[in-house]
Amino acid sequence: MLSPVPKLIVTDNPATWRLGEGVEVVAAQEYLTNERFVSLRRTRVFNLCRSYAYQSVGYYVSLLAEARGQKPIPSVSTMQDLRLAPVVRVVSEELEDLIGRALSGVQSASFVLEVYFGRSVDSRYGRLARALYNHFPAPLLRARFARGDEWELERVRPIAVSEIPPEHRAFLEAEANRYFERSHEPRKTDVEYRYDLAILVDPGETDAPSDDVALQKFVRAAARLGIEATMIEREDFGRLAEFDALFIRETTRVNHHTYRFSRRAESEGLVVVDSPESILRCTNKVYLAELLRRHGVPIPRTLVVGEGTDPNRIVTELGFPCVLKRPDSSFSTGVVKAGSAGELAKHLGAFFRDSELIVAQEFVPSSFDWRVGVLERRPLYACRYHMVEGHWQIQKSGKAGWRRYGKAESVPLDAVPEKVMKAGLASASLIGDGLYGVDVKEIGGRVMVMEVNDNPSIESGIEDGGREDLYQAIMRYFLDRLEERGRGRDSQTA
Repeated sequence: MLSPVPKLIVTDNPATWRLGEGVEVVAAQEYLTNERFVSLRRTRVFNLCRSYAYQSVGYYVSLLAEARGQKPIPSVSTMQDLRLAPVVRVVSEELEDLIGRALSGVQSASFVLEVYFGRSVDSRYGRLARALYNHFPAPLLRARFARGDEWELERVRPIAVSEIPPEHRAFLEAEANRYFERSHEPRKTDVEYRYDLAILVDPGETDAPSDDVALQKFVRAAARLGIEATMIEREDFGRLAEFDALFIRETTRVNHHTYRFSRRAESEGLVVVDSPESILRCTNKVYLAELLRRHGVPIPRTLVVGEGTDPNRIVTELGFPCVLKRPDSSFSTGVVKAGSAGELAKHLGAFFRDSELIVAQEFVPSSFDWRVGVLERRPLYACRYHMVEGHWQIQKSGKAGWRRYGKAESVPLDAVPEKVMKAGLASASLIGDGLYGVDVKEIGGRVMVMEVNDNPSIESGIEDGGREDLYQAIMRYFLDRLEERGRGRDSQTA
């Protein structure tokens, strides 16, 4: 059995902490100057110094931990967030409903909440405490709320151990022990893990990009490369700093927690798939239409239209039937076909209630779409997604949430038509060098790119075609980038 990941509490006064086994309490000055701590790897550093002010001892503890390839909590980026009033205002707006519900029984004009390792002494404020920790992952926080027309978060700041009320000490130590016991218990394994990968999933998602079998294949592939993969969910936002990399296997959207996970992970220095830039570019069909058209990628005849656009222009340039797409549609939802002026007017009215711009395209009928999976600008896999029988899309949705899917089949890469492959690789390269799925139609020798997806489906028995090496290739992508970053840190500290 391997030893658990080393855990350090770095504090101004080590004598104030009484914790169980597996946690070393270190004085801040010793951590900063003792060579023993420079070479530690896969170490979690819990920074409990009394101040995180710029160039303070607490600031340097997290800064040097990051330079040493360790995982400080809080990170330097979290320290900066705590100091920025605009960030606090954004969090207050995002948590507005939760704050209002949690503080509905408070009669005073202000309220202070202490958060210890994501928990509150008073269980009535448990969800609010967890949400604050997720946005500001620091071990000890004090949040101040003020009541105007509505309750709002006024300030969040770290607190020193000396500021903790005596009646809270027992709770704090219990929560600290609980937190450390939860963090990566040692497992029986022959693999010596070098890195930690978080895989973000939603167990309740209907159209998840990877099924359970595929997820376990990712975990095993990671282990073979010395990466320990752990499934996390939306509630684990505050844990991101514990990992080296993030792999999002939940359908991504910009105005959504998946994008916040990606942004936070990137700011914490994690290797991220899908990157925030990829999510921004791929999840908006207006952006994609303009990007592909500007670079001469063959696409169906396309118009980006606004509410003031004359519908007759759509009819004249595209004809009937035509296809309308919401900018953030996915899995064939938010995509409709208009076969008459009446249907066109109806769909335009509905779509413009949610977006200032939409995409209108000529209808290009086909019995299937190609999907070219691309990783690091190279082909990874290929599939044919067939249309649902009697329908014009690969998925058909109905009332009560039922869905029907067309047949999907994996295709060897060397059997993909050259034009299809070239279009897929060229389109993905315009987005980045991550993991993408490009949908391509091939009709009468003519090739048209329909979409570039940042969060492509990889399911067992479909996209993978029974290939274990596909999972290995994706995990190898993470490993290569983690090692590149490690070499960069080593050269900085040499």
